[in-house]
Amino acid sequence: MFSNYKYTVTERFMRYVQIDTQSDPLSKSFPSTEKQKDLGRLLVTELKAIGITDAELDEHGYVYATLPSNTEKDVPVICFCSHMDTSSDSSGKDVKPIIHYNYDGGDILLPEDNTVIKPSVHTYLQERKGDDIITASGTTLLGADDKAGVAEIMDAVHFLVNHPHIKHGAIRILFTPDEEVGRGVEKLDMQKLGAKFGYTMDGGERGSLENESFSADGAKIVIQGVSVHPGTAKNKLISALKIAAEMIEALPKDSLSPETTEDRQGFIHPVRVHGIVEQAEIDFILRDFVTSKLEEHAACLRNIMETVIARYPQANATLTVTQQYRNMREMLDLYPQVTAYAEEAIKRAGVEPLRLIIRGGTDGSRLSFMGLPCPNIFTGEMALHSKYEYVSIQDMEKAVQTIVHLAQVWEEHS
Repeated sequence: MFSNYKYTVTERFMRYVQIDTQSDPLSKSFPSTEKQKDLGRLLVTELKAIGITDAELDEHGYVYATLPSNTEKDVPVICFCSHMDTSSDSSGKDVKPIIHYNYDGGDILLPEDNTVIKPSVHTYLQERKGDDIITASGTTLLGADDKAGVAEIMDAVHFLVNHPHIKHGAIRILFTPDEEVGRGVEKLDMQKLGAKFGYTMDGGERGSLENESFSADGAKIVIQGVSVHPGTAKNKLISALKIAAEMIEALPKDSLSPETTEDRQGFIHPVRVHGIVEQAEIDFILRDFVTSKLEEHAACLRNIMETVIARYPQANATLTVTQQYRNMREMLDLYPQVTAYAEEAIKRAGVEPLRLIIRGGTDGSRLSFMGLPCPNIFTGEMALHSKYEYVSIQDMEKAVQTIVHLAQVWEEHS
C-alpha cells in the first residue's frame, strides 16, 4: 500500500531540526524554554493543513490533536507520542542537516569541523550501507532525538488522511516538551488526552521495540560546612566543597557507575555539583531495572555520606531521594496486547522486531504509570545527544509504515 506513496517524512524532518528546541535542565519554568513552542506552533499549523481540525498548542507547550475514527468498530483510542525538545548536551542552535545519499559504508566527514563518524565506532552504520543518511554539519547535534519521531507521526497522519480506505479507530497525537530534562509529562492533562493505550516513537535502530526501562530516582546530598576568612581559617574552616569531592571520590570505582555497567546493571551517578565553602550540593541519579534495588543504591549513597561526614564533626549532611519514574514493564505486563500488536505491525512493515531494554527512560515510562501503557518504537535515531547523531531516511520510512500498520492492527483486533 506504500508502493506509490511519496513520503513527506524527510522534508518534515529537515524543517523541524532547524528549529532550536533545546530544553534547560536548570530552568524552573514549564516548558523549560519558550522556544520549544516555536516547533509546537508549526506542528499545529501543519496538522490543520493536513485536515486535523482540533490541533492545538496549550500554555504548557503540549500539542494535542485527533485523527478521528473511520470504522464502525469500537476500537480503543490509541496515542502516538514524541517529544519536541532536544538535549542540552550539545548545541541545538543553527542545525544544518546534510543528506548523504546512497551511503557507501565508509567514514562520514562532517564539513564544519572535520568531525568523522566512523562505522567502526558507530557500528549500526554498517547495516545501513546503501541508505540515505542524515547528519548535522559537525558543530551541533542533529535533533533526530526526537524530531525523527515527530516527523514520522506527522507523515503517518498525512498518509492515513489521504488513504481513508485504511480503517482505524480514533488516534490521539501528542507532542511533548521537556522530555530530555525528565519533565515531559509533568503538566500533561491525561483526561484531555483521552487515550487508553499509547506508543512513544523515540527508539533507535530499525525494528527495535522497548517495553522495559530503568526505574529511576533522583538523590541530593546537601552539605553544610563552616566558612571562615581564609586568612584566619586554620583549624576552623571546613569546606563543604572538599567534603563533596570526598564523597564523590568514595563512590565505587569498578561498579555501580554508567561507565562500568551494561545490560540490566544499575548505577549511582553524580550529575551536578554546585556550591561554596559554606554549603555544597551534589545531585545524583539512581537507576535499576529492579525497582527495589533503588533502595539499595540509596543506602549505599547514605553510607558513603555518613562515613565521610563523620570525619568532620562540625559539618553536617543530608540525603533526599525523590522518585522520578518506574520500569514501564510493570504496567505493560498487565496489557500484553499493546506490545504484541506493535510487534505485529513491525512485521507487516517487513522488519524483524528486535525486543530491547531502555537503559534510560522515555515519556512512556511515566505515562505507563499515569494510566497509558506505552512501549517505545524505533525511529532510526542514533548516536544521540552528540554531533555524531545520524538517522537513516529508510529507517524513518519504515517507522511511518509501522505506525500505519499499528493503527490497522488495533482496528482488526477490535
